[in-house]
Amino acid sequence: MARYTGPKTKIARKFGEAIFGYDKCLSKKNYPPGQHGNARKRKTSEYGIQLREKQKAKYTYGVLEKQFRNLFEKASHSKGITGEVLLQLLEGRLDNLVFRMGIAPTRASARQLVSHCHVTVDGSVVNIPSYMVKAGQSVGVREKSKSLEIISDALSGFNHSKYPWLEWDSSSMTGKFIHPPTRADIQENIKEQLIVELYSK
Repeated sequence: MARYTGPKTKIARKFGEAIFGYDKCLSKKNYPPGQHGNARKRKTSEYGIQLREKQKAKYTYGVLEKQFRNLFEKASHSKGITGEVLLQLLEGRLDNLVFRMGIAPTRASARQLVSHCHVTVDGSVVNIPSYMVKAGQSVGVREKSKSLEIISDALSGFNHSKYPWLEWDSSSMTGKFIHPPTRADIQENIKEQLIVELYSK
């Protein structure tokens, strides 16, 4: 199962954002990695800016190039604004929803929980992180997995009200994907129009 396994702090420093979650090293070294990371910055080309935005989106959601391209193609053939639909598709991935519902502290750990069969969709175990959850479907924790420390720690004190497009029932450890989020509900700092412009060339 393909995924990025390289150094995450280096990537976060490259973009100057904690795209993988809190990183104490990033707060100390808030400049790009490498020998010349703290030197004067060169002017980036238009293509470079667009490419950088696409790479940031890929790393943020843990998607590799082929998967990302396929999602863009699907978004471009769907009704609505292509960039917004692309982000909605990324938000609708099972690993992302497990993260958004507070079942896991990071998207990487959410992916692992899904892969290890700890997560259900409409009551059935699904172990595919890229599974596209449809509006109205429920995502929950498998009965045998509800006592896992990583899950209970992640859910402890988690504010579920910050995502109005999701519902959460703490007694059953089950959440419902009510509808795709609007652009205003997606908090990631991604300029999706730059990605659309890149793929439109």
